[in-house]
Amino acid sequence: MKNLRAAFNLAHRSGEASAPPPIPGYMKDVYTWAYLNPVNVRLFDRDPVVSLILWGNRKRLQQALFTEIPTGGKVLQSSHVYGSMLKNLAQKIGPEGRLDVIDIVPVQLAQARKKLTSCPWAHACLADARNPGNDFYDVVSSHFLLHEVPDGCKGAIVDALLERIKPGGKVVFVDYHKPRWWHPLKGVMSVVFDLLEPFAKTLWRHEISEFSSSPDDFDWVKETYFGGLYQKVVVRRL
Repeated sequence: MKNLRAAFNLAHRSGEASAPPPIPGYMKDVYTWAYLNPVNVRLFDRDPVVSLILWGNRKRLQQALFTEIPTGGKVLQSSHVYGSMLKNLAQKIGPEGRLDVIDIVPVQLAQARKKLTSCPWAHACLADARNPGNDFYDVVSSHFLLHEVPDGCKGAIVDALLERIKPGGKVVFVDYHKPRWWHPLKGVMSVVFDLLEPFAKTLWRHEISEFSSSPDDFDWVKETYFGGLYQKVVVRRL
């Protein structure tokens, strides 16, 4: 993909990029039920369901991201997100800015486009977060993406997103985190991850900075929420 903006324009005109990336095997093996099955996609893509999955923290975690988003800024969202978050993000940015959304799954891309029809400054394109294009952004957002990808992909995604920030820009990771020892839901989440999210517990054992190939080139600031179950990591180039 020579240029992400060109890909977005092509996708907007034709409905698809000229050479769409293949759906990764792990998506088919692990996440068909959650992200590939159209019936389940429509079921899960609702604010009440997202709030239930996040134990009532949907708005809080959305706001944690939005505090890092400048009105009128240029923002890359590295995957589709269930619920109203994408439309809310586009509205936060406003018509003086630009929102680019990528996802590697066509049914997810279709959901994103439906949500953004009233926001012409927001565009969605079929692309892999490991290869998000050559454009640069004020903010790059990874919202609950890293826990869903195999460990071998985490580093590639982190490095690729860090390469897309303008001077003075930042990457914002919002994702799971190891809860404190006393957290009443720690055991529940451990079982959920073992059954449904096999790549998530890596974020219990490692800091997101450890997935970067050059962590010392960046400043990493972490906040945790809800007894440590969730984290926001803001990354700026030094």
